[in-house]
Amino acid sequence: MNRPSLLALLVVLLTAPVGRALAAQPSTVLGGLDGLYPELDIFYRDLHQNPELSFQEEKTAAKLAERLRKLGFDVTTGVGGTGVVALLRNGPGPTVMLRTDLDGLPMEEKTGLPYASKVTVKNGEGQTVSVMHACGHDVHMTVWLGTATLLSKKKDQWRGTLMLVGQPAEEIGAGARKMLADGLFKRFPKPDFAVALHNTTAAPAGRVEYVSGYAMAHVDSVDITLYGKGGHGAYPHTTVDPIVMAARTVLALQSVVSREKHPLEPGVITVGSIQGGTKHNIIPDEVRLQLTVRSYKPEVRKALLDGIDRVAKAEALASGAPRPPKVEVTEGTPATYNDPALTRRLTDAVVRVLGEKNVGEAQPVMGGEDFSEYGRAGVPAVMLWLGAVEPLRFTQSRSGGEPLPSLHSSGFIPDRERTLRTGVTALTTSALELLGKP
Repeated sequence: MNRPSLLALLVVLLTAPVGRALAAQPSTVLGGLDGLYPELDIFYRDLHQNPELSFQEEKTAAKLAERLRKLGFDVTTGVGGTGVVALLRNGPGPTVMLRTDLDGLPMEEKTGLPYASKVTVKNGEGQTVSVMHACGHDVHMTVWLGTATLLSKKKDQWRGTLMLVGQPAEEIGAGARKMLADGLFKRFPKPDFAVALHNTTAAPAGRVEYVSGYAMAHVDSVDITLYGKGGHGAYPHTTVDPIVMAARTVLALQSVVSREKHPLEPGVITVGSIQGGTKHNIIPDEVRLQLTVRSYKPEVRKALLDGIDRVAKAEALASGAPRPPKVEVTEGTPATYNDPALTRRLTDAVVRVLGEKNVGEAQPVMGGEDFSEYGRAGVPAVMLWLGAVEPLRFTQSRSGGEPLPSLHSSGFIPDRERTLRTGVTALTTSALELLGKP
């Protein structure tokens, strides 16, 4: 009498969707998250309340290093300035790098939270500025530490080397380059895989999203100085007016995007600053333009930068400028490219834990991230998006309600617990997927 029932049950188990079956059985590693969460919450609020600017993250790095040492990691500080590298070796197997960024932004927090930042510091120019974690790097660090804690307590569940990288100065696009220049992949093992999470206001908390291939853009800052011949505004015929020259240059630059680039290849040229002149009736000697240039593919990047140089020189020549303009690329961050095979592998693993409805594909964006540098250094890399908005608020906003504060907003507030728990779950699952099995 029992045999048909047992057989029927076996058929159900064998034919059930794999994702659903696994999602119903939490990993023994993730089983420690409930007990760990109160400690992570305290740590997050401390980080949020005490942000530090790029390359000033000494106290932040020290907090991370101290906790990792207590977990048994071999920790090195001062890599690339204020960077942290921590290794946990656990037998033969892959080396998996998990990266977090450390720095806050020079802006005043206006969230009204009881643990809001009130920090002010001197920036690199000696100016006193407020500091805020308005891009969620405090979320990233807390998730990173939570993952490190869970994996360190369950070493019987994986094999290989866990490599944790706490990177400074992501906000100015310089920290990854500096860590690599300081021997990140020479002094320490070159990882087989690199993974990072970045929170987003484009998805609700509890959700993880992914982009395969190009996910974020090349970001180039271009400074142009146009030279004229100054004089009295009432006698323009005696001058070479660099303000008119600048106006023509701004308009002509858009033709590089609209007429010289393939229309299906993304590219942006934005003039964010024009500086020139001191008074109504004085034509200045020079005008300075500051541009941000965005693209995905290297050939598009080159075409845009070459076009900017050519247009600026041509407009100066057409205006009769006394000398050619000065065109400089002053900062640059490469495009973030998510390895397609690795993206598929990680998202399949996260789906099995979070369920299909909580994982989805996102659109590429024109923002930039220097996590891209690790992929360019020859490591298959993936950055996943971590939803950070309280779900009901997210739904209401998408339905015509109040607009949400974006990242880099003085009002940015992540849905703390849901975001942190989902982040730890996704990052731990990703690491376990890539590390060797016992």
